[in-house]
Amino acid sequence: MGGRKNYAEKEKLGRGRWHLTHGGKMNRLRTCLGSILRRMRIRLLVVIGLVLAAVLFLTTPVHRMYRRASLLGGGSKFVIVLAANQGGGVMEWKGAREWAIERDSVKNKKKYARKWGYDLEIVDMSTKKRYAHEWRESWEKVDTMRNCMRKYPKAEWFWWLDLNTFIMEPSYSLQSHIFNSIAKNTYRDINIYNPLNISHPFTDPYLDPISRSVNGDGNPNSIDLIVPQDCGGFNLGSFFLRRSAWTDRLLDIWWDPVAYEQKHMEWEHKEQDALEHLYRSQPWIRSHTAFIPQRKINSFPTGACGDKGEDPRFHYKEADRDFVVNMAGCEWGRDCWGEMYNFRELSNKLNRSRWEKFKDAISAKVKAARKEKEEEKKNEKKDEKKSG
Repeated sequence: MGGRKNYAEKEKLGRGRWHLTHGGKMNRLRTCLGSILRRMRIRLLVVIGLVLAAVLFLTTPVHRMYRRASLLGGGSKFVIVLAANQGGGVMEWKGAREWAIERDSVKNKKKYARKWGYDLEIVDMSTKKRYAHEWRESWEKVDTMRNCMRKYPKAEWFWWLDLNTFIMEPSYSLQSHIFNSIAKNTYRDINIYNPLNISHPFTDPYLDPISRSVNGDGNPNSIDLIVPQDCGGFNLGSFFLRRSAWTDRLLDIWWDPVAYEQKHMEWEHKEQDALEHLYRSQPWIRSHTAFIPQRKINSFPTGACGDKGEDPRFHYKEADRDFVVNMAGCEWGRDCWGEMYNFRELSNKLNRSRWEKFKDAISAKVKAARKEKEEEKKNEKKDEKKSG
């Protein structure tokens, strides 16, 4: 092989490799530390990368795009419809408290819709529609829902909310709270809770089996209207409508000016009474209507729905973390702004982050310590006066 170098032999001899027998302790320690630091550097870079990705996801439109995508979050299927001047009358001026209620309610719905990727339609109810010689005041829900379905052609579900409502638990999405298990969260048989004493089902022999069934066809995909019931019957302060041919037909009949002209003086609760009348008399209405426990989407404060105190079917329970509270009827002898303010503050308290809870706990301890010191000083002064 002459003068050629035999690298294979050198490799066999271990040249260029680290062995426990080579070098001193300092060299070995330096090598170990270098290896550990390299691994830590890689892990640190991975952690920083994950944190940056999370921050970018949550603070940029990517988060909303994910929540709205039909194959991912599914937020684009839902539209929240909020009445911005509900109960204000045709010509009534709003005072500071009314403006404050509207501001808090709108802010609450905007924050919730942005979090879950839903569309929010804020309807100016001060613009009244006129039919013949009558102002159809408090009848605008039907026409508004129909207009929203035209405006959002790709949306599936439309959620009406009155102005005096407040979403208490923004961490609940509509999908997880209701629609992922719609069959479990709703019921078709009104006899489960029937404050109006409506005879159900129809028993006429000429009707088809679905119309004579207490649960319709039993298929959750045929539910097109979801309504809660309070102590007096249907409550439309918070309800859902699904886009369908059935819904188009319902809205047309519900908004029928002939029925309005004949019955509007008898129907004290306007659209609500009209819907109850249709449910009583029309078999095709019942087969696509489902009810939902009121506290699932429309809890009341204690002052609403009778004077018998708290009722677990209707009234808000902090321990159960009810989703939405509706200050229904607060303008009749109750304090709307006071109720809105109290529920807003309670919602903020219940939905604090861990860091906020930690700060509040520290703050409470500091306040308690100061109070103890002040009481000790007062007691010392009292003792000095007595001894003097």
